[in-house]
Amino acid sequence: MLEISDLSCGYGTKIIINKISLHIEKGEFIGIIGPNGSGKTTLLKAITHLIKPKNGRILLEGRDLHSTDKREIAKKMAVVSQNLPIVSMTVKEFVLLGRTPHYKTLQLFENENDIEVVEHAMIMTGIKRLQNNLMSEISGGEIQLALIARALAQEPWILLLDEPTAHLDITHQVNILDLIKRLNKEYQLTVIIVLHDLNLASEYCDRLVLMNNGQVSKMGTPEEVLNYVDLEEVYKTLVVVEKNPLSKKPFVLIVPEEVKKHCRR
Repeated sequence: MLEISDLSCGYGTKIIINKISLHIEKGEFIGIIGPNGSGKTTLLKAITHLIKPKNGRILLEGRDLHSTDKREIAKKMAVVSQNLPIVSMTVKEFVLLGRTPHYKTLQLFENENDIEVVEHAMIMTGIKRLQNNLMSEISGGEIQLALIARALAQEPWILLLDEPTAHLDITHQVNILDLIKRLNKEYQLTVIIVLHDLNLASEYCDRLVLMNNGQVSKMGTPEEVLNYVDLEEVYKTLVVVEKNPLSKKPFVLIVPEEVKKHCRR
């Protein structure tokens, strides 16, 4: 589905990610984790054609991504960014923007099929009841669902998400990630998601890519990646890794300074 080979890129003359190689299969749920400044968002921008590689290449189904028309890419790949939109339009109008890559030559307005796809996207994300509300009138969690609905309206094969649960309470975090997991399982939608929360990454992702200083530090299942040795080396802080008693997935516990002091005693 997606192959990244020796990818190096950044901004201007500054290299942010250096010689990254990844292979992602159809239907995988991949989590990208790592400390601030490790290159997670830059990697997503390279995959989504927002920045051009300085070296290496990205292949989507064997075709070089950066020699492929952006409109064609948008039919196969959708992005949910962490920037909340400030727009004066209804939720339905916003979700309809996801149909733009599918408009035919000289098509100015949505057709019956576009409306059906958008209705289905709003039903899947649970925001149909909000379709006539202005985007400025709904909550942060509802905006994230509208962003996901707009992405689904593109009918993509790959969904890329940059911190979709940032600034949300645990109820909205779980609801959104449960939704994405369902889409992944039911529609074989390939998911690549950037997450700061290691425990959410552990629970929902099939494989994790741990980044550090613009490179892949470790890659594998949550059980392989989330261990105290690798996490302490990358994050430079003391952690304890246990198992979630229900899911049996790794669970990362932080160790505050006061606790460290008592441990030394």
